[in-house]
Amino acid sequence: MLPMYQRLLEMHGLDAVALGRQAGLDLVKLPAPTERIAVDRADAILQLAITRIQDPAFGLQAARCWHPANLGVLGYAWLSSSTLRTGLRRLERYHRLIGERGVIEVDELRRGIKVRFWGKRGDPAEVPVAAVMVDIAMSLLIDMCRLNAGASLRPVAASLRRKAPASASPYERFFGCPIRFGAEENFFLLANEDADNLLPSSNKQLAGIFDKMLGAELARLDKSDVVARCRAAVLEYLTSGELSAEDTAKLLHMSPRTLQRKLAEARLTYQQLVDDTRKDLALRYIVDAGRSISDITFSLGFSQPSTFTRAFKRWTGRSPTDYRAGLAAVTAA
Repeated sequence: MLPMYQRLLEMHGLDAVALGRQAGLDLVKLPAPTERIAVDRADAILQLAITRIQDPAFGLQAARCWHPANLGVLGYAWLSSSTLRTGLRRLERYHRLIGERGVIEVDELRRGIKVRFWGKRGDPAEVPVAAVMVDIAMSLLIDMCRLNAGASLRPVAASLRRKAPASASPYERFFGCPIRFGAEENFFLLANEDADNLLPSSNKQLAGIFDKMLGAELARLDKSDVVARCRAAVLEYLTSGELSAEDTAKLLHMSPRTLQRKLAEARLTYQQLVDDTRKDLALRYIVDAGRSISDITFSLGFSQPSTFTRAFKRWTGRSPTDYRAGLAAVTAA
């Protein structure tokens, strides 16, 4: 999905290649659709963009920046779906091929089909990158449905976990329905009639072929992506304290011994993975002057600021306060 990120940034007059370089990503040599990139690096691009783009709802414009080809085989499988219901079920089944952290869930309700998105980047009401990523994901999901069913498609209802913006009009215009902010879930609801209309691009034969290809991709991913799945589990529960290796293994539906073996194959221990995850988040959070050291401490699952300070010194050689002061001095210069 990096081409979508690049077009979104360039829409706002930003040098996407330069921002990518700062985030450790080479946007000149874009990866293939099936090639996965580190989520933290993609998020780092968004973090840089947030400080430069004045429009707080800019993530919604991602709907103008994507193409089904950006999703690889999954994009073409989506286009061949017979109805939005079958397409959304297909997306739910194979969404992990798109990214290692976002989760798409589909529920059947009496009045329609409910599509939920979980970004697993922290609380969108508190973490700017999480809020923008939800905006991007929800705009893409809605636009995917409109691509197949027509631009006039409108959800019955929608909600977002992010705080209510100064103006809700960009969201209401895009979704085409009232939005409830500060909600428990990010979701939109499609009426049964819209979910079950036969789509003009329907092709069951092609869809079957694509499903076999996607199933093979998912099987390969399941074997090789334990590190990413483990990191995602650690991130999801970090604010409530550090998960034990046993707890994480249970979440991943494997034994602690199997988890240790698979991490060892990647030349990692569980504690190294937790430590690296905390370090990546700490370096991202510390640049946000609006976040206090205490807030960062507890967001990373440390029990007290002194413990976080010792860890931060081990990572960077400086205390969080000194590191932030150094950033401020560089910015001022």
